Amino acid sequence: MEWFDNGWGISLATFLPIIGTIVLLFLPNTQERLLKATGTLFALAALVVGVVVAARFDYGASGEIQLGVDATWIPQIDARYIVGVDGISLPLFVLSLLVSFLCMIYLWWHVPEPGKPKALLALVLLLETGMTGSFVALDLILFFVFWELVLVPMYFMIGVWGGPRREYASVKFFLYTLFGSIFMLLGFLAIYFKTGAETFDMIALREAAPIGSTLFQNLAFLGLFLGFAIKVPMWPFHTWLPDAHTEAPTVGSVLLAAIMLKMGTYGFIRIALPILPDAAVAYAPIIGILAVIAIIYGALCCMAQSDLKRLIAFSSVGHMGFVMLGIATLTDEGINGAIFGMVAHGLITGMLFFLAGSVHERYHTRDIAALGGMLKQIPRFGSLLTYTAIASLGLPGLAGFWGEVLALLGSYQPGAGLDPVLFRILMVGGGIGTILTAAYFLWTLQRVNMGAVPEKFADGRGIFDVRPLEWYAWAPLLFLILAAGLYPKLILGVTDDAVNVLLGAFG
Repeated sequence: MEWFDNGWGISLATFLPIIGTIVLLFLPNTQERLLKATGTLFALAALVVGVVVAARFDYGASGEIQLGVDATWIPQIDARYIVGVDGISLPLFVLSLLVSFLCMIYLWWHVPEPGKPKALLALVLLLETGMTGSFVALDLILFFVFWELVLVPMYFMIGVWGGPRREYASVKFFLYTLFGSIFMLLGFLAIYFKTGAETFDMIALREAAPIGSTLFQNLAFLGLFLGFAIKVPMWPFHTWLPDAHTEAPTVGSVLLAAIMLKMGTYGFIRIALPILPDAAVAYAPIIGILAVIAIIYGALCCMAQSDLKRLIAFSSVGHMGFVMLGIATLTDEGINGAIFGMVAHGLITGMLFFLAGSVHERYHTRDIAALGGMLKQIPRFGSLLTYTAIASLGLPGLAGFWGEVLALLGSYQPGAGLDPVLFRILMVGGGIGTILTAAYFLWTLQRVNMGAVPEKFADGRGIFDVRPLEWYAWAPLLFLILAAGLYPKLILGVTDDAVNVLLGAFG
């Protein structure tokens, strides 16, 4: 297994899905079961390799980059193929592989119109390689390649299999993220030329920090900020997200919420903070203020929604606001809470979008006012919706609780150079957001799950409870939501040492 420990295991997990995409292209369109089995097999193989990577990871040294490889790639521009994992990237690496595999299981019975499983399965696998690669890349150009790779499959996923306004939503998604990527790349190039060493190696750049004058750091950070903030998305760059989520097919919404949004927050933690620490301190109050605005704004927007899927989309704006608030504190508690919140949001909101898609399949509507009595008519499904919603509102004992609490705790005593009065005000704002979050989720559950079954659904025709295949796709998420809530060390025990190494950039 020496080759595995030398980084090629990570590479295998990352590139197996794109190999699966190529294999699918040579299979006949008419063999639907063969196509689904092939796609699922490659996603499963990547997950198995990812689990082996996690098993061989040294958790006693989680602050160090492990199982990595550093090889020549594009010598003309000093770009290298450098991959590896530490305590920050490992949970997101495994989460990406797991959710992608569960989406493949879900697609066995849930291929949306137009029924072209070959193309959709290939896009999911291509998307998986881009997302997973973003969490293990340690060279800025390699990171950018993986970052951009996710853009095309998600664009076509929304544009072909999306809802009535799919063309508008897909183009808006594409233009917003492309705009952010341009500024992010400019930031990367500025850092590359300013170091003098002319390297894209993230670890070498971290060790060379701080780079350049205060003005240079602030300008470079602004470029990275625009790229990462649009992907998160932070308020006021969030407007593409509700449209993309509402129009995307179910698996598109799941992958977008569970994994893709984390690429932006991960970029802040892996690249922006340690390489440009002085600028991070200068921008932290702005990030914190925008984060709290997102928390409260997202909750208020949720209360105004009539579409169940759009409500969950706006809830993501608020939940990612808590993640950004934790990052802005520049503290051990806050950044650990941010990473925990990223994983928890991936598990919970991914599950919520699975459920929202299945609601539409059963009732042919997502209109909250048209639904009701779900606990009476399909009690197991209604119970799963209740369980996942109360996890999302932050009930203690479930995964949604810890990320929010740690972000608020970090705000009470922020990092050196930050105004504690401002961040305590932001802590109060975040606390108000938790109350509003509980309000809109409980109100939604009251309207959807409680009361009498609407007359047009009373005959129960075409409405069924949870199917076995749905249990297979959802059970891992349901279990991990509970496991991470009851035993937060499952994630915090992995991330803490790596966060301490990160905070070393701030003295």
